[in-house]
Amino acid sequence: MMQPQIIFFDAVGTLFGVRGTVGQIYGQFAQQAGLNIDVQNLDRAFIQSFKAAPRAAFSDASPAALLTLEYQWWRAIAYQSFSKVGAVSKLSDFDAFFQPLFDHFAKADPWVVYPETSLVLSQLKALEIELAIVSNFDSRLYAVLEALELSQWFTSVTISTHVGSAKPESAIFESALAKHGYSPQDAWHVGDSWSEDYEGAIAAGLQGIWLNRTENPTASSQPIGSEIHDLAALSLILDTEC
Repeated sequence: MMQPQIIFFDAVGTLFGVRGTVGQIYGQFAQQAGLNIDVQNLDRAFIQSFKAAPRAAFSDASPAALLTLEYQWWRAIAYQSFSKVGAVSKLSDFDAFFQPLFDHFAKADPWVVYPETSLVLSQLKALEIELAIVSNFDSRLYAVLEALELSQWFTSVTISTHVGSAKPESAIFESALAKHGYSPQDAWHVGDSWSEDYEGAIAAGLQGIWLNRTENPTASSQPIGSEIHDLAALSLILDTEC
């Protein structure tokens, strides 16, 4: 590997993660609404609903329409999640319930920054490597990065809902590269999803780095150096490979 000119990072699951589980957070809001729901069942329902949802990418959406589309996308997932556990019928006004839940995920409270994140980003900046984000998230990501004091490290943020393309599609990587004028060979992409981050980056011509925090096995084989178990390993790759 040659030292990259820029490293793109996924956001959730890579730089920071959910504090607990989404099911736990959904359950807390349900409890505030007077409902006691089994958190494990709710978490399973969320995972099923999230995986079944179409990609969060809206082509040709105006800025005004985009926020509505993002809200509706997440509302549909939440609605399905609560439906699966038989809770929707117990909520007299689902939108009144969901709006504060949606807003909650734009704050720092539901997120936790991984312990090594800030130090690694600082080390990479010291090497004069440009840093940026490519994420299948929505407009709330800007607020989350500010709240978690991470925005200072990144010169661009490319979000699937904004560009109408989601990882692993090459178009989202091409959009991110175009912001900086780099070619794919100049860039690495680091993320926790084998298919979306690693395979997506490779298909777009970037060097993919799979962040396998839980050391899950994969049926696919990858070159040595393309799998790490925490972000601190990036410094080791740069020291030994570049």
